[in-house]
Amino acid sequence: MSAHASVPLDKLASQADIEADARQHAALRNTMRNQRIQDFLFHKVTLLFAASVLLVLVGIIVSLAIGAAPAFREFGLGFITTVEWDPVGDKFGAMIAIWGTLATSIIALSVAFPISFGIALFLTEICPAWLRRPLGTAVELLAGVPSIIYGMWGFFVFAPLFADHVQPLLKSTLGQVPVIGQLFQGPMMGIGILTAGLILAIMIIPFIASVMRDVFEIVPTVLKESAYGLGCTKWEVVRKVVLPYTRNGVVGGVMLGLGRALGETMAVTFLIGNAHGLSWSLFSAGNSISSTLANEFNEATTPLHSSSLYALGLILFAITFIVLSAAKLMLAGMSRKEGTK
Repeated sequence: MSAHASVPLDKLASQADIEADARQHAALRNTMRNQRIQDFLFHKVTLLFAASVLLVLVGIIVSLAIGAAPAFREFGLGFITTVEWDPVGDKFGAMIAIWGTLATSIIALSVAFPISFGIALFLTEICPAWLRRPLGTAVELLAGVPSIIYGMWGFFVFAPLFADHVQPLLKSTLGQVPVIGQLFQGPMMGIGILTAGLILAIMIIPFIASVMRDVFEIVPTVLKESAYGLGCTKWEVVRKVVLPYTRNGVVGGVMLGLGRALGETMAVTFLIGNAHGLSWSLFSAGNSISSTLANEFNEATTPLHSSSLYALGLILFAITFIVLSAAKLMLAGMSRKEGTK
């Protein structure tokens, strides 16, 4: 008789259960170990991706600071407030470029924000269903048009029409107003700070409108239907339900458009006039930081000239950082006020 024949069946069953449990526990341990390894690798890889962004950012800041150091050693902080830009005499100041950058961006945002807001509201709240997709697609396609195309269209088509029809009208109306009249005086050539700002507005409208439309669409339907059920009009629903719910996204879309306007190069280079002069007139030619870099970086013949261009790049980076920080602080302040109500 064999050895197994002498073992009771219940003991054989219990041993088999024990062995099965052991195998299950071993498989579970292996699975948990593999999951821990996968989680560890996933954590480190994503951390590397996030750190790479910071490394690139730090690298850009360091390289700009190193390149700009000779200019700031030569001119000091007065470089920021100096108007003169003379490559021949090696005398440089950033005020003309800073003014052109801020002026064109403010004009662009002032025009683009209300139009983008209206487009987003129409697409999400008013537009018929059959028209919503074609219009939304058209807005997104405008965002993909290269900036040089906007610049060429603005220079050859928009600027002549602007000089012949819009600038004379502005000069004869707003140009006669006592305080702001000087902004709309000067030569009516079609190109200048105002023209560049309007083309920038056309360029950033698709970006702001697309972001606003997306954030408006995430508002829960039940909230809007409840407001309509209480008798609210469409504008009241937008003002009291949609905007409070999507405030962060709206500000993010505006900042995205402003960032595009601050850093735009080719379209501004075509239309701003590229003149190193400072004037209160929005009709006059000027320069921006990006257009100055595009026009002169390859032609900089002296170390101080190159360093001054690096300093302009560093100033543009600082302007963008200040604007984004101000937006974050504004949102944080609004959130704190809501918490105290």
